[in-house]
Amino acid sequence: MSPAPAGVSTTFWSLVTAEPLQTLTVLDVGAGSGRVALGLAPLARRVVAVDRDASAIDEARRRAAAAGLADVECVVADVETTEYVAFAPDLITAHLCMSDAIVERAARALPLRGVFAFVAFHTDQWCETGRPSRFAYDEARTRRVLGAAGFAIEHLEVEQEVQKFASVEQALAAAIGLAERWKADGRWFHYVRFLEEGGRTLTRSHLIVKARRT
Repeated sequence: MSPAPAGVSTTFWSLVTAEPLQTLTVLDVGAGSGRVALGLAPLARRVVAVDRDASAIDEARRRAAAAGLADVECVVADVETTEYVAFAPDLITAHLCMSDAIVERAARALPLRGVFAFVAFHTDQWCETGRPSRFAYDEARTRRVLGAAGFAIEHLEVEQEVQKFASVEQALAAAIGLAERWKADGRWFHYVRFLEEGGRTLTRSHLIVKARRT
């Protein structure tokens, strides 16, 4: 098995690469600059990377060309409003880009027994801020949404890392990259209050899922 790209869950990667990729067209939604798509390209028959961020897709194209990957198509499109049927995918991946709209479009595009594999924020992600991400899923919601769309779950687990800090300063430094976003939506205030009340943790929690179209 090829190693997972940097920053990609090894569990997710093993679930995807267990499929006969050399015979499959893979659609990577919310592809960004192509971390997952370009990693799968040498293994798959064809890969399509889709993201609404044109600059990220341009970077994916540059990286694909530099690596000599000819069977990668990079497309600028909103994955929550664009239908996937035209890409004719056999397998759809989504790494930290998840919504009910994506699930519904994956269900309409995949053939019978086609695979949908994704990493999503879990509701425990950054639980210290007192507010789950609007993109977060728990196990019950995941099962409900996938079941309603006609998917059978083959693998579902939570990967969680809880960082522990010796001081408030260490905790604030660990979250500094999130400060601007959290200040905009009110989570920074709650995190600082959590620290002032004696909390010294920061939780990262992801759902790893592989489901098959029934």
